[in-house]
Amino acid sequence: MKELLFDNAFFGIFISLIAFKIGKDIFNKFKWPILNPIFVALILIFIFMEVFNIPTSYYNKGGDILGFFIAPATVCLAIPLYKELGTLKKHYKVILMGALIGSITAILSVVFLGKLLGIQDIILLSFVPKSITTPIGIEVSKLLGGIPAITVFAIMVTGIAGNIFAPFMLKLFKIENAVARGLGIGISSHAVGTSKAIEMGEVEGAMSALSIVIAGIITIFIAPVLLNFLK
Repeated sequence: MKELLFDNAFFGIFISLIAFKIGKDIFNKFKWPILNPIFVALILIFIFMEVFNIPTSYYNKGGDILGFFIAPATVCLAIPLYKELGTLKKHYKVILMGALIGSITAILSVVFLGKLLGIQDIILLSFVPKSITTPIGIEVSKLLGGIPAITVFAIMVTGIAGNIFAPFMLKLFKIENAVARGLGIGISSHAVGTSKAIEMGEVEGAMSALSIVIAGIITIFIAPVLLNFLK
């Protein structure tokens, strides 16, 4: 009976959409950052699968289909970028420099913290692309010799954390410039964080979307070089 109900692609897709809808409704009602819809959906799916003892292979039949659309969804971020093309041309030096420094900082912070905590190299390498978007992060993880599954988990946690804490961090450090706010969110927490940047404003959303692409490209090139230098 369990195989009949859950061992198909429809189950993974259905439970993901239902869990996200519930998470979205809960967030809209309470407006608490900790109740991020993606985070709530993850918890609900985890609890459901634990309670009914459902193998992950059953979920993945539908989950992999949803995962296929991550890359096309990332491409859609070009829309707010196109709307703010003038802002991009006006601030291109700041944007490129900010993306470069942010990408280097993201990599070095993972390496130094991993070394400090004595994390195994293969796990550490899997964490290195945690701040860039999933499709690029998976390829960087393979390039470095990491484990893509762990990389996806790290990217997910980083994005949710950025989505939740970005408004507090911006307020704490009194960052009011829209370009700086968008860049900071996009470089540190990719597409999930960008959804929060879009809520803040069109400029923030466009800059965050742009920084996802630039940070991903920069990470592809500098991650192997930095890691070889640090060995």
